[in-house]
Amino acid sequence: MKALRHRVAALASLALMGAAGAAFAEEPILRVPHPWQMTMQLPGSPVAEKLENLNFYITILIVLITVFVGALLAWVLYRYNAKRNPTPSTISHNSVLEAAWTAIPVLILVGMFVPSLRLVYYEDRTHDADMTLKVTGHQWYWEYTYPDAGGAHFDSYMIQDEQLKPGQLRHLAVDNQIVLPVGKNIRILETSGDVIHSFFIPSLGVQRYAIPGQTIETWVRIDKEGDYYGECNQICGMNHSVMPISVHAVSAGDFKTWLDQLKAKNSSASLGGGATTLAFGPEH
Repeated sequence: MKALRHRVAALASLALMGAAGAAFAEEPILRVPHPWQMTMQLPGSPVAEKLENLNFYITILIVLITVFVGALLAWVLYRYNAKRNPTPSTISHNSVLEAAWTAIPVLILVGMFVPSLRLVYYEDRTHDADMTLKVTGHQWYWEYTYPDAGGAHFDSYMIQDEQLKPGQLRHLAVDNQIVLPVGKNIRILETSGDVIHSFFIPSLGVQRYAIPGQTIETWVRIDKEGDYYGECNQICGMNHSVMPISVHAVSAGDFKTWLDQLKAKNSSASLGGGATTLAFGPEH
């Protein structure tokens, strides 16, 4: 089923893209939006995969309903036009049809509601967290804290256009990436220091509001090493567009090495020493 979804999505995208799509198809797949993209980003976590499954299921359901309603309208126009029915019918209602067009939409809505509700509960939180990441939104940057590592933390700002290096993505590259281990259940706690923000990483299926005075929880388990990108998707003020999110997923061993460097950097900063360079930051 998963392979079928990706084949259908790829065929639909290529059909709509035309010549531009042919050129784009040769590019490597990244966990970022692409020009002319018509499908969801490649899922990189169990939650994102379930979101893609639900999207595919509902899309197929919508297509079937559209085809059925279109065919029904065409039949009505053909069968009951004035030319074929010079004498108007005197029927005012049909109890069976009225019950059917009430019950069937209800059943369709239930068929969408149940899997949606199950997914909402699934993505809400993990009860077996291996670590915790605290996310704080600010106007206009993100602050990340690792409570399990003695509160080690750093700020993350978007890299301006004039400072971009080759290979860095415009409006998505940041000076300090979030670094997380793959294969671990990671609890994410979100809050804000000023106004409402939203922490959104499409390919990881993560989206939660960061609200002042509240701590909202979600979770993620990243499947593969690599870079995953997102943005604040709650309009939070004049510089809302400069709050990208960049996650660098690494092995457990590399994560421990990076975390030790982060703790050393925080300790040096608290003593007034110079800053050290992290192994995985600034973003490369």
